[in-house]
Amino acid sequence: MHAIVEFQGRQFRVQEGETIQVPLLEAEPGSAIVIDRVLMIADGDSVTVGHPLVDGATVDAKVLGHGRGPKVIVGKFKRRKDYRRRKGYRDDFTAVEIAGIRGA
Repeated sequence: MHAIVEFQGRQFRVQEGETIQVPLLEAEPGSAIVIDRVLMIADGDSVTVGHPLVDGATVDAKVLGHGRGPKVIVGKFKRRKDYRRRKGYRDDFTAVEIAGIRGA
């Protein structure tokens, strides 16, 4: 069974027992969260698609911890002008384990 959920403005395909990285949450590691914006649930051959959300469907998740992603280098360059700039940044994330998917 898997589901497509919308969480913090992004869409994720999730399965039970899977770990995903979502944008940083203000939640303590070990705490439970409920994602109620479920767009689709698929269980074998039966597929339930919401319009836009599946009524009564939720995804239970557990916060594992927080971290920072890999460094991303951004460069600017203008030819023949001796202009080069390099900047880097790292996104903060929260690791979340999917505990269960409850369908309608």
